[in-house]
Amino acid sequence: MKKIILAKYGEMVLKGQNKRMFEDKLMSNIRGSLKNLGEYSLTWQQSTIYIEPMSNDFDLDEAFGKVRKIFGISVVCIAAKVDKSIVVGDAHPDVPQDHPVSLTATTPPRRGIEGVCDQIGKTAVECLREMLRLPRTFKVETRREDKHFPLNSPQMSAKIGGYILNEIPELTVDVHNPEVTVNIEIRRDIYIYADKQAGAGGLPVGTNGKATLLLSGGIDSPVAGYMVAKRGVVVNAVHFYSYPYTSERAKDKVIALAKTMTDYCGRINLYIVPFTDIQLAINKLCPPELLTLIMRRIMMRIAEKIAKNTGAQALITGESIGQVASQTMEALGVTDNAVNMPVFRPVIGMDKEEIVRIAKKIDTYETSILPYEDCCTVFVPKHPKTKPRLEQLIEAEVALTDIEEMMAAAIETTEIVRL
Repeated sequence: MKKIILAKYGEMVLKGQNKRMFEDKLMSNIRGSLKNLGEYSLTWQQSTIYIEPMSNDFDLDEAFGKVRKIFGISVVCIAAKVDKSIVVGDAHPDVPQDHPVSLTATTPPRRGIEGVCDQIGKTAVECLREMLRLPRTFKVETRREDKHFPLNSPQMSAKIGGYILNEIPELTVDVHNPEVTVNIEIRRDIYIYADKQAGAGGLPVGTNGKATLLLSGGIDSPVAGYMVAKRGVVVNAVHFYSYPYTSERAKDKVIALAKTMTDYCGRINLYIVPFTDIQLAINKLCPPELLTLIMRRIMMRIAEKIAKNTGAQALITGESIGQVASQTMEALGVTDNAVNMPVFRPVIGMDKEEIVRIAKKIDTYETSILPYEDCCTVFVPKHPKTKPRLEQLIEAEVALTDIEEMMAAAIETTEIVRL
């Protein structure tokens, strides 16, 4: 039984005249994800991408796992491929659509439509038996894209359903609420599958500009980056590192988070900014209750400079209204004032439980909860200002007379990790 991966588009089908651009980018992203897995062919037709192994060393299961995480794909499955070319050139090719075809496993090999139906029936049974748990109820759905195929969709579904019942008598047909649907797609070839899974959805990364993520070691910011990348945005990341107040393990943790994100976001350049000197200066010269807000404003200014240098058009943060003192409406307002670039906050209206659920889905949660501090947890004031006024922040920042030079030095000595 020859197997192939079918990946179906999501909202890309609605892109009209721009659809080809989205398709080309999606195909490029798939190639990038599957490199070094072995030889395969990659084609598309009628909003479906076909990934077919061309060598024995191609790891189909690993490829399936990678394709599921590529933005732009709504449904993905491993299907069995049946060659329907034996219908062509048969001695009696014009089989009437009501031609009785009786199928059993012991039927001798036949040519034409009868032989094809034999093979489809056997393959459908194999697909069901390969499942981890044999279902109790099923139905067969057929899509006949090739209108020259002698049997129409209802006839094919009924015929293959009868074959399955004959071979697995413990099954029952349920056309309204089946445990499993056996899908048959009649295209250039015939594809049979009984287990399809949701893809990542969204739009292909690289179709909607570029943004820079402020990546901490926490739960929220990787989720924020994932959500913006899902809209087709290329994401790079900036992390502020305060050694020795934060450890090498804290840095390694952030690199691991960014690496995990690449499964969805594609390549990420991670900019690790040395922030110790700036943080010490803020702690020494600024009012204690404003420390976190001033720190955030300077982080935003540095991130904006890096974003502009790398061609990014927006910043991304993992802030959620009211989650901590620096994320009140007033605090977010004075933070935004520090930059001229748009700031995307995709988790702004989510509670922690919702964010955690996504973090677990994208496999960043377990890394995020490792007990290594990031710079945001250093020098935290006992009584932070929750309703700051912009004038207060601007007045307090006057004490940082060397801040421009310090920011330039931090950017100059930034470490770049390409993932």
